[in-house]
This record gives sequence, structure tokens and C-alpha cells, in this order.
Amino acid sequence: MELRHLGSTGIDVSPLGLGTVKIGRNEQVKYPQGFEIPDDQAVRQLFELARELGINFIDTAPAYGSSEERLGQLLPNRNDWVIMTKVGEIFENGESHFDFSAAHTRRSVENSLSKLKRDHVDIVLVHSDGNDMDIINNRGALEELQRLKQEGLIRAYGMSTKTVEGGSWIVEHTDVVMATYNLETDVELPVIERARELNKGVVIKKGLQSGHAASVEDAFRLVLTQPGVSSMIVGTINADHLRSNVDACNRVINNMA
Repeated sequence: MELRHLGSTGIDVSPLGLGTVKIGRNEQVKYPQGFEIPDDQAVRQLFELARELGINFIDTAPAYGSSEERLGQLLPNRNDWVIMTKVGEIFENGESHFDFSAAHTRRSVENSLSKLKRDHVDIVLVHSDGNDMDIINNRGALEELQRLKQEGLIRAYGMSTKTVEGGSWIVEHTDVVMATYNLETDVELPVIERARELNKGVVIKKGLQSGHAASVEDAFRLVLTQPGVSSMIVGTINADHLRSNVDACNRVINNMA
């Protein structure tokens, strides 16, 4: 799997990234079926398979339960992976809470570094609650991420946005945007197009509609052939699903050549 540039960050990522919410949390998730959180051996095997298949990019977040901690414990050759985590959302007692203050942002990144057992994180995104412009204008998280980048604790930053206005601002002023784009909705396509013009990183979430996409290959084709898209995050804890996703991704990419 040939790596793609994540905009102008200097970071190269696999076009398919591995989402890890399912290794850390099975409450209040939007997948078609319930699931059990896998044990350590199964997680290690999943990571090893992902690497064998050419994936180098992992998405996590403090809101994904024990995901960050398990990555720090179980990820083989963890410094060889590109890791993207988030700030702003806290999941406790079955509910999400949000804090976009500068102080919480710094504590969150420091906690992530400790759990991931790293001296820096490649990418940190603000985990939006939907009020993108309020977060951007009033909350302090993005300014703190910029300071953390200057201090060398993170390499790139941005936001997982939920509005076109917020996404457009993010691609104008930060390094990376995480946007929704799938067979059901292309509302955020202008964000992706503007990011391409500015050579900013674009990571796609919900590309398979949280497991509800009618055709996985059609979904990959839509997303990965869109100019400007660096990677698409897909979460799975099933080895067969992972192989199938990589095969579909490779078929799409090979047909682009």
C-alpha cells in the first residue's frame, strides 16, 4: 500500500487508517451490531496484521475508552506508526463530556503521551461537539495545540469538524482536517476541495457510514479517488474484515494508476 502525503505536514500515511475505538470502548457506539472488546492477544495480532498489509496509520482518542493505553502497551514497534489522537471529548460513566479549554487541552495531550508511551504525538485533532465555530473562536484549544506543536510535543494539529464553516476555517489555519464524506453525504466536499488547494491534510471519517455502507468497495472508490484525500479511517477488530477492507482499498488504488 503506497503511502500518501498528509498535506504539507511532512507525514506520510497509508490511504487506509485503522480506527481503534473498538479496542477500548463498546458503550454508546453507532455500529450495526454489538461487540465484545478483544483481549490483548487478539489486539496484538490485529496490529501485526495491519502492519503486514501496509497500514501505518492509527486513529485513537481519549474518548475511546482504554484505546490509547492499549496502544501504548500492545502496539508492535510503536514508534514506526503514525498515531493520531484527539482532545476535547471525555467519555465517562457512559456519557460524553467536552472541555475545549487551553488547560484541559495541554493536560489531555500530556496524558495521551503517557498512555501511548511516546515523547510526541504525530497528529492531534480537536474532537468537536458540533459547535465548530464556538470552539474555534472562544475556547482556546487550537491556540494551545499550536503552542504544543512549537514545543515539539505534537507534529501537526487540526480538528475533526462537523460543519462546512468549521472545516473551511480549519483548512485555512491549521494542518489537518478530519471530515465526513461517504456515499450518503457529500456536504463537506467543499472542505476537501479547499484543503487540496492549500495542500492541507485530509482524513475522512464515517467513510463506511459506521458500518452501514451498502457497498464497501464503492465507498472506498468514492473517498480514495477524491483528489486531496490523504487517508480514510476504518475501525475493525475482525481480521477477515481488515483483509477485505485492504483488498478493496488496493483494488480501487490500482485502478487509479
